[in-house]
Amino acid sequence: MKIYPKPSGQRLLSHRLHRKLQPLGPASLGGHRQWIWLVSVWVAASLWLLPAAASAAEMMALSPGQGASHSFVAEAVRQVGDTVVRIDTERTVVRPSVDPFLGDPFFQDFFGGGFSQQPREDRLRGQGSGFIIDSGGIILTNAHVVNDADTVTVTLKGGHTFAGIVQGVDEVSDLAVVKLKGVQEPLPVAQLGDSDQIQVGDWAIAVGNPVGLDNTVTLGIISTLHRTSAEVGIPNKRLEFIQTDAAINPGNSGGPLLSEAGEVIGINTAIRADAMGIGFAIPINKAKSLKDRLVRGEAIEHPYIGVQMTTLTPQIAQENNRNPNALVQLPEVNGVVVMQVLPNTPAARAGLRRGDVITAIDGEPVTNAGHMQEIVENAGLEQQLQITVRRRDRTQQINVRTAELNRAA
Repeated sequence: MKIYPKPSGQRLLSHRLHRKLQPLGPASLGGHRQWIWLVSVWVAASLWLLPAAASAAEMMALSPGQGASHSFVAEAVRQVGDTVVRIDTERTVVRPSVDPFLGDPFFQDFFGGGFSQQPREDRLRGQGSGFIIDSGGIILTNAHVVNDADTVTVTLKGGHTFAGIVQGVDEVSDLAVVKLKGVQEPLPVAQLGDSDQIQVGDWAIAVGNPVGLDNTVTLGIISTLHRTSAEVGIPNKRLEFIQTDAAINPGNSGGPLLSEAGEVIGINTAIRADAMGIGFAIPINKAKSLKDRLVRGEAIEHPYIGVQMTTLTPQIAQENNRNPNALVQLPEVNGVVVMQVLPNTPAARAGLRRGDVITAIDGEPVTNAGHMQEIVENAGLEQQLQITVRRRDRTQQINVRTAELNRAA
């Protein structure tokens, strides 16, 4: 008796297929028909899945590292990220002694008068952001980030640090320029855009170092434009802000607000503590108009007349006039209402009064408070302005000469 070796898996499969493909006889025709039907279904399914398999192969070819595209945010940050810096500051604050016992005669009689009442010096540290606008090491940031600082240290994205010198500060526009010391090689420079071209709803990308977390990026949109400093809650500034819902936190101040193309359209600055998800930025065109003068260390002049005001519309006037407790009846016109006349100012010397409604300056209609501020700012220093005023039922002309804004006010 011959013993045949057991066929391998491959030979066994071939043997079984050979048996299946034997000529069909009448007795086995039904079973073979079922087998042929299953093979036909399998072939059809394979042909149907070929396009899907090809698509999967194409998707694999686009995997990361093999040509995959990134979002516009990643591309914008790639262009600007290396130009964004962290700014650390220190300043000395002298505080008087506030121990309540030192001024008590009983305490001095009991313990003697050998206790010192000299002022105490404290070192305050601050942090903000900025970005490079010149390859030689010129940084643009906010005035409140570096103002009154004794030392300024600037850290680049790669970790290299430089000592900084504050070249120029303008508190009214909240802008400042810092010069880096010891720059040996050209530094990357951020591309400045045109803030006059942005629209509500455009993308906004905030880059900076919030709460000590370096190189943080947040995304939002432009929520509104021309938001006045009075509306924002900082009336001592002379700005119209860009409002955005991109997250801006402490430490972001001075960092860039980018367009989707990676151009700087604003400088992140103001944060309202009583609002969530609202941030503000100085339009970059305002910074472009002042940066060269700040680099040269020049003082920025800001003409003013010395009134606090609010916008008036016919609807607002009607609501006021219907109120029996209203202090004054207002004309139902467009303009601005003088809420207060500051003492020892051009407006006080010219005779402007609280409750006056300013409707025009030098014949140009005044439509709102921001518009009036712009007219005065553009007039220049020591320029006489003819202001049209509605006072009760009379209209009169009052001449006011502009002066330089007192930055300490």
